[in-house]
Amino acid sequence: MTILEDRIEIDMADENVKRLDEWFERLERMPVPEGYKVEIVGGDVFMTPQRDIHWETVRELLWALEDRFGRRHARIFSDVRVDFPGHENGFCPDVAKFREGAAKDDTGRWKPEDIEFIGEVISRGTAHNDYGPKKTAYAVAGIPVYLIADPYLGRCTVHTEPKDGAYQCELRVDYGTNVDLTTTALNLTLKTDAFPRD
Repeated sequence: MTILEDRIEIDMADENVKRLDEWFERLERMPVPEGYKVEIVGGDVFMTPQRDIHWETVRELLWALEDRFGRRHARIFSDVRVDFPGHENGFCPDVAKFREGAAKDDTGRWKPEDIEFIGEVISRGTAHNDYGPKKTAYAVAGIPVYLIADPYLGRCTVHTEPKDGAYQCELRVDYGTNVDLTTTALNLTLKTDAFPRD
């Protein structure tokens, strides 16, 4: 019975990847407006306009990671597709930091198990994804540190210690206060005083 269950699980995962590939191929041919981010969350397509506050926050996260890990050799990406566990989850995290030595798989994709940190910046229309299904998928994938920057609340929420598909620890820090990530794989203190608010 275990062999059959494993085979069914693998077949379903392969089918998810095929459908995600088809969706993204179609989306690449569509006239998606410039300045929009496209993701597939739970089989639903989301197109979100990238606002200046969003990008300024992403830039602050990128700078902090580059200051800590270097600009040339660290694998730190923004808006790059990674397929995550669950039904048709083709996410493009705002910021993803991969472990040293991470490499693409045989299909040319980055693997979620190589990610050490994800930072998402809240957009009004898709906040429910970042706080809900994405958080779950990141925990299932074992992402050690998941940070949500929310310019509407002026707060960062950090999730750590993924176990059994859920994060065990949550820390909320108001903008203007440092986020202590020294006990995580990042080993850094994130300053939020320059994070813009909406």
